[in-house]
Amino acid sequence: MAACSTCRTVLRRHIDVLKKLRQRRAHSTQDTSIKATKAPTAGQQQGQIPTPNNVPTLNFWQRLGPLTRAAQAYARAQRKRPYVTQVCTSLAIYLCSDISAQSMGGRDYDPTRTARSLMIGSISAIPSYNWFVWLSESFNYRSRLLSLATKVVVNQICFTPVFNTYFFGMQALLSGATLPETWERITKTVPVSCLNSCKLWPAVTAFTFAFLPLEYRPVFGGVIAVGWQTYLSYLNRMAERSMAGRVEELEGGQTLAKAVA
Repeated sequence: MAACSTCRTVLRRHIDVLKKLRQRRAHSTQDTSIKATKAPTAGQQQGQIPTPNNVPTLNFWQRLGPLTRAAQAYARAQRKRPYVTQVCTSLAIYLCSDISAQSMGGRDYDPTRTARSLMIGSISAIPSYNWFVWLSESFNYRSRLLSLATKVVVNQICFTPVFNTYFFGMQALLSGATLPETWERITKTVPVSCLNSCKLWPAVTAFTFAFLPLEYRPVFGGVIAVGWQTYLSYLNRMAERSMAGRVEELEGGQTLAKAVA
């Protein structure tokens, strides 16, 4: 009887071990089937047919070929060396604008004027860049429209008059004008330029802060600034001619007075 009881216990143990092994195999097969349904194999991924739902769409400016590659190269340079990139960009803008302004005047090319413009542009490059970086990081409210409107208004009130005063004042001083003549140049040109800037730069500023990343903003602003700097250079040249004509009239009047005397 004792032998029979021992045999029964041994059989029960074997039966329990077999049941546990079956349960483990069942769980393992269920896990592998779940993984197979969730994650497709590499062959399935490679053989997947592209459809409009799984093909990513690129922005318009990312599909312009050489222009896109040039903009990406500029963005990399902007991230690595922002100040050097800004100075080089400013020099290119002022060079193109001064050459364009001189071609509109109908006179021979004056390299001295170009050198003055390049000096003005190189000095203002880094402060202008820091200003727009600060402006992009400030006035960020919950309302996007309010943020854009505030940035535009602050830029027009603070930056535009200061920059135009600097531009025309430096043009006058570097050309050899006295302080009274420089002040006269500023009073003639700055109000007109600030008024005309309201027709262009608010829209440019709003578009820049709304749609362009920080590293691409100088590229877009630089293209617009070529035309704007051309206008400023032309306006400065008209003021120079006006002052030169007044000086000639005064000198002619003094000569006539001496001849009569």
